[in-house]
Amino acid sequence: MKIFILISRLIYGGAERQQIVLAKGLHQRGHEVVVGVFYAGGAWEVELQQAGIRVRSLDKVGRWDVFGFLWRLVQIVRQEHPDILYGFHGIPNVVTVIPKFFLPGLRTVWPISCAYMDLDRYDWVSRIGAVFSSWVSHSADALIPNSHAGLRYHQTMGYPAEKMIVIRNGIDTERYQPDPAARVRIRMEWGIEAHMKLIGLVARLDPMKDHPVFFKAAQSLIALRSDVCFVCVGDGSPDYTAELRALADQCRLSDHVIWAGARDDMPAVYSALDLAVNSSYGEGLPNAVAEAMACDVPCVVTDVGDSAWLVGSTGGVVPPKQPETLMRAMGRLLNQPRYQPGSIRHRIVEHLSVNSLVTKTEHVLDTLLTGSRLVENGSEENRRCVERMPR
Repeated sequence: MKIFILISRLIYGGAERQQIVLAKGLHQRGHEVVVGVFYAGGAWEVELQQAGIRVRSLDKVGRWDVFGFLWRLVQIVRQEHPDILYGFHGIPNVVTVIPKFFLPGLRTVWPISCAYMDLDRYDWVSRIGAVFSSWVSHSADALIPNSHAGLRYHQTMGYPAEKMIVIRNGIDTERYQPDPAARVRIRMEWGIEAHMKLIGLVARLDPMKDHPVFFKAAQSLIALRSDVCFVCVGDGSPDYTAELRALADQCRLSDHVIWAGARDDMPAVYSALDLAVNSSYGEGLPNAVAEAMACDVPCVVTDVGDSAWLVGSTGGVVPPKQPETLMRAMGRLLNQPRYQPGSIRHRIVEHLSVNSLVTKTEHVLDTLLTGSRLVENGSEENRRCVERMPR
């Protein structure tokens, strides 16, 4: 089959990484995969091209380039004539409806990665977009949340339950694995002494990731012990980045936090950590946590989305928006004996393989093309075809 994947930018990010993994996996299975990007020049274009996957730019020139952009989208999709138009969250999902008017046989699929977003923290365009997405979602032929939390949340938002099938993410465990040499190198780059415990928050700088709670927990932990330091890996809008830096200064963390920005050597970064933290108040299945675990790093997560299932018994789980509880969990994991080598990584190898992601996605796409009925999530048939991970 021919699959056209539509994405805004090929930038560093957990959700973006999943699209790269899926595109390469489908390509390796013999399918023709083309990736259409709103904005060209993303960091991961070269990786796709080296894998033999064509990347086509839609040459979007800004947020308000709407009608010209949609016309170019229709023209390119008509030229490619794919069997499946596969979106990528938000606007890329929504605009898949437009080419369907011109290619009646086209099937559209929406992946969904988020859950329980606090829309009050975003601008009016995002809030209107969320409502509009809910309405337009009924035009999609299949919707694929990556978590059961995401499925439940989007059902409450009005998404059609009968079209939703959960397929959890796949982590490339050949890429993400412990690297002792990289651990030494990265810690030297950041000036981290051997006895120091490095705690990392890997996430885009976005309100939903709740960096303020992480900073408050860090401030309390520093008051109790002198052998900890912190790193924030990821980037965001200039205004929000400045706001977070100012907050870190208010928490007296200037000498204790490294701002690493976006990195393309994430396996090395994870290997440098002694503990990874996810402080979000809304998640589906956090890729950064899964990637850290694949590198055998213990994690403390907030009990949102499928995060608690993800860490299982290998880490700590705390309620969201409770910095003192987060601080105590961080301290407990730092104080306890190290996990048996490989035990944390094993959970990812066992439950979140790339092969599983590609096989289940391939099954859904084939079902759409053969005209078979997509079964409701939770039915016996769906439990066989799209496995529910054990809790």
